[in-house]
Amino acid sequence: MSNSHLILIDALNLIRRIYAVQERPFIHAKNQDTGELSASTQQQVIANTQAACNIALEKLLFQQQASHALAVFDCQKPCWRYQLFDGYKKGRKKMPDALAQALTDIQDSFMALGVDSLTSEEDEADDLIATLATKMAIHGKNVTIISTDKGFLSLLSPNVKVYDYFNRRYLDQDYINDKFNVRSSQLIDFWTLTGDSTNKIPGVPGIGSITAAKLLNEYGSIKALENATDLKPAILDKLHDNKQQMELTKTLFTLKSDIPLGFNLKDIRLPHAEH
Repeated sequence: MSNSHLILIDALNLIRRIYAVQERPFIHAKNQDTGELSASTQQQVIANTQAACNIALEKLLFQQQASHALAVFDCQKPCWRYQLFDGYKKGRKKMPDALAQALTDIQDSFMALGVDSLTSEEDEADDLIATLATKMAIHGKNVTIISTDKGFLSLLSPNVKVYDYFNRRYLDQDYINDKFNVRSSQLIDFWTLTGDSTNKIPGVPGIGSITAAKLLNEYGSIKALENATDLKPAILDKLHDNKQQMELTKTLFTLKSDIPLGFNLKDIRLPHAEH
C-alpha cells in the first residue's frame, strides 16, 4: 500500500523530556532538607507526565496521519556500545526511579491508543529504529522518526524523515546545513572526526567542527582524505595517529540496520487505519 506512513517514536527521548518539563515547576518547592521531591509530589509529577505523554502521542498520530506506529524503548541492560567503549555516555543523568517504575503504565496507556511498544534484549532504541526505518524505506514506505536525537539524521532519505515534537519542526537537510554544514550522508564521518561530547565519544584531537566540515566539503569522505595527496601534513598526521580511535568512533556512531525483527508491518497497523 503506497500511502503507508510509519511513525517510530524514540520513546525515552519523548518521555524523559516530557518528565523534565512536568518536574520543573515542583523543583523550586522541593524538600529543602533532602533536595528530593516528596513521595506525593513525585506521584503528581508521574501522573502529569503520563497524561502529557498521551496527549503528545494523540497529537503526533493525528498530525502525522500515521497508518502504523511503534514506540521503541531502550533495553534495560547496557547495550553493545558500552561493551566496546566503557566511557560511552559517562556521566549521563540516570532515569529517576519513579519514572522507570512508571514506564509499564505509560506503555499500557500507549497501547490503549493503539500504539504497541518494542524493547530489545540487547540493542539501543536507536538501532531498532534504524533497522525498521531502513527496511521500510527499501520497500518505498514513508517513515517519520519522532526524536530530538541528532544520531538519526544520518538516516535521512526521500522516505525517512526526523521530526522534533518539542520544537515542532522537521530536522531536515537545511537543519543539518545550519548546524553541521555537511550533507546527511557525511554526518558519520563528520562525528568520527569531531567526536560527540553529549555521548562522551572522543574524536580526533585538534579537529573541530569547522575544520571537519571544511575537509568533508572539499574531499567528500574520510576515505578520500586518507588517500589525498595534497592534504596538509599536520592533518594527515592527525588522521594517521588516531586511526584506531576513528574506527571505534565510527562504529559507535553507525546505527545498526540489520537487527532481526519478530513482527510484520501489519502487526503495528493503527486501529483507525484498518480497512
